This record gives sequence, C-alpha cells and structure tokens, in this order.
Amino acid sequence: MLKFHALGPFQVLDHDSALDLGGLRQQAVLARLLVARGRAVPMTVLIDELWPGDPPAQALSTIQGYVSRLRRALEPGRAPREEAEILVSAPPGYALRTGSDAVDTWLFESLVRAGETGDAAAVWDRMERALGLWRGPALAEFADLPWAAAEAMRLDELRLMAVEQRAEAALRLGRATATIPDLESHASAHPLREEAWRLLALALYRTGRQGDALGALRRARTLLREELGLDLGPTLQRLERDILAQSSHLDSPAPDAAPAGMTAREESALRVVVADDQALVRAGLRVIMENEPGLELVGEAQDGEQAIALIRRTRPDLVLMDISMPRLDGLAAARRILADAAPPKVVMMTTFGTDDNLYAALRAGVSGFVLKTSPPEQLLAAIRAAADGDALIDPAMTTRLIAAFAGHGDPDVPPALKGLTDADLDLIKLVARGQTNQEIAATLSTPEDSIATAITTLLTRLALLDRAQLVVLAYESGLISPGTAP
Repeated sequence: MLKFHALGPFQVLDHDSALDLGGLRQQAVLARLLVARGRAVPMTVLIDELWPGDPPAQALSTIQGYVSRLRRALEPGRAPREEAEILVSAPPGYALRTGSDAVDTWLFESLVRAGETGDAAAVWDRMERALGLWRGPALAEFADLPWAAAEAMRLDELRLMAVEQRAEAALRLGRATATIPDLESHASAHPLREEAWRLLALALYRTGRQGDALGALRRARTLLREELGLDLGPTLQRLERDILAQSSHLDSPAPDAAPAGMTAREESALRVVVADDQALVRAGLRVIMENEPGLELVGEAQDGEQAIALIRRTRPDLVLMDISMPRLDGLAAARRILADAAPPKVVMMTTFGTDDNLYAALRAGVSGFVLKTSPPEQLLAAIRAAADGDALIDPAMTTRLIAAFAGHGDPDVPPALKGLTDADLDLIKLVARGQTNQEIAATLSTPEDSIATAITTLLTRLALLDRAQLVVLAYESGLISPGTAP
C-alpha cells in the first residue's frame, strides 16, 4: 500500500521502502496534485504554478515526462498500455486518485474537522491521532512556490486548531494539570492566539493557581498591546472578570470517561520497546531501564520485522532501534513504524557513527541517535528528549557523523544561514555540538524555556524537521567544522 506523506519531508512509502520520486520539480508535480485532494489540475495551472512567471519553452513536454516517470514509480507493475489508477489523466490535466487514509494531509484534515463535534474522549482521541501524523513543516521542500506556501499555512492553522481542540477536550475530561505544560509552550510559541491564552488561564485556574491564571492574561494583554496596539478581546476580558470573581462556572466539570490511551500515558511510566539483534545490548538496556524511574520496558525484538509486530501489538511511547539488524534493518523498520497512524518516537542506536544510513535517517523522522558505547545518562537524555518531542544526537557521534559526509550536499538542505543574528548563530553552534536545552541555558545564562522557544523558532524559520537536521545544516553550511570548538 502506498502512503503519501507531506506533513514533514515529502515522500511516498511502499510498505517499508521510500519510492524514488525524482528531483524536486518532479516531486512538486505530485505534491501539487496531492494538494488538490483528488480534483483535476489543468496542465496550464501546473505550468504556471511550477514555474511562476517564467515557464520554460518545453514546459508541457517536461510535465508530461514527469508524469510518466511518476506513474512508473507509483505503479511499477502496471502494463505499458494499461490505464493508470493513481496518477490519472483528467482532461485538461491530471489528478491523484487514492484512498483518503493513504495521504497524511487528507487524513489529518478529516480528523481535525471531525474533532469539532463529539464527546470529549472522542475529540481527544482524534486530535491525538491527527497531531501524531505531523513530522515537521508541511511541504517544506516546496516553500518557494506560492501554492505550497499557502497550503502549508492552511495546514499549520489546522494543526494549531487541533492542539487547542485537544486541550479543550482534556479540560472537559478534568485533566487540567497534565495540559498546562503543553499550553504554556503553545501560548509562548503563538502569543497572538487568544484561544491559547484562554485555555492556559482556565487550566491554571482549575488547578488552584488563580494568581498564575491572572498572570497569563496579563502577559497576553502586554503582548497584544506591544505587537498590535490592542487590548484583550471580549472573551479574555470576560474570563479575567470571572477569575477575579471566582465564578462557579469556571470550576472543573465532572470529568468524562478519559480515553484509555490518555490514562495510560499520564498515570504510567514511559513505555519503551528495544529492538537489537545482540542479546548483550538488550540485556544492558534492560538493566538501565529497570533502574530508571518513569521508564517501563514493554518488549524486546531481535530484528526489524519482530519490532514492527511488537510495536503494533503493545503501542509503546518510544522505540530504541538498532540500525543494523537481520531480515529487516532498523532504518527500513523505522520508516514503516513512522508511517503508521500515531506512531511512537524512534531513537536510533548504532555502533559506528559513520554508517551511511544514518544520514538518510536524519530526514526519515527519527527522534535522535545514540552510540551503543555512550554512558547510560546520554542514552536516558536521548529518551527523555524524544519523549518531550525533541531530537538529540549523541555529542560523541556528531563530529564523526557529519565529518563522514562533509561535502555530500543534499538538494533538500535549506539555504545557508543568511540573515540570522549572531545570537541565532551561537545557538545553532551549541545545538550542533550536542548540548541539551538545559546545558545551552547554562552556557548562555538564559532560561531554559526561552532556549526551547528560540530553537522552535529557528526550526520553523529554516523549514527544518528537528534539531538533528539543524546539526546537519550547521556543518553543511560551514558554520562549524568537524573537530572545532563551538
């Protein structure tokens, strides 16, 4: 079954393998048809939108060639004269015809729309699944094309809606305490969204933090005045008055039945699966996790196929995956795992940091790399970072990994770090040296939450998936060189 992914690095997977879609311009044809959601896109529109303002003389035949090659990639078993079933001719152009569950953007949007109604538990489940489909900025490879930039903005707005619908559902389920950290991050990253501040203030109030709730609304008022010259909107002003009056309608409702997945995540340890073909490595990891509070080893696998079956059966939060295993290697297994709905985080393990597959895995959506020879605290740091939605490369691995690929340019790498401030460049250097947010905060004498916000802003600005890709960019752009000090 083909899986079309655009909520992150654009790719199409056939079971465990990513299909070769050709160069960026050819991929853009497929992406543009995907954005049309099954509707036909006229050839004239394709030409105008792939070459805005300056189409080549042979644009028509070029697109026809792209379509022909894409059809061979998408349906390799199709006979030469047989009609295409996926990328079809739809005069006066082409259309992409496939099931809605095969395209992550289509599935994501349907889940968000469905989440606007229903009981709290059902809404929470849908939003969890929808947000689990995201692997980075949507359509980032085509950000210079107006149609892609507009679609990415639309999808990102839906993502913010999903975050807020999930938080609203959690409050209705009586889960205010667990919701506060995510809402703090959401409001800080999007300070002009009044709904983010409303949810945060309400969650704080319901946990007995009336002063902090009022403080959140004061922060919102200050930001709105400084940025837009506006006061709080009517909804936030009314909430502020109600908090001061301790209105009874703000009290926590009787909680609905919480979804099983939510209860498990909040009341139990972080559930981990280990996949490695070496029994000694598995035994060592088992000892580390048995002695670390908050972690639960739920299963072990000896190869990629076993890992996939185990993960689909146990639904862990995180997977520690060896990159080299028999039958199905770790990278192929990780791609299949991450293609599932609401996948776990995947941290890749390796013995040698110069393995060619590691470089490809940086763009496959894994949430970190560790060397098997690293001390236990480094392994645990990578697990915690992945669980928090971050990605961490083992510092001992960074130089070896990037040095091995110095000069191996990638067409998808963003342009050099043009226009960034000295502070931005200093931050990128520290990230590239493998420092955690806590270590960077200590180095720069800056609050840790400010560091997290600054890194998130950089990733968004540079259209990168995670800090692992930021490391690659730092080396490939020449900002730092292997073996030098930050």
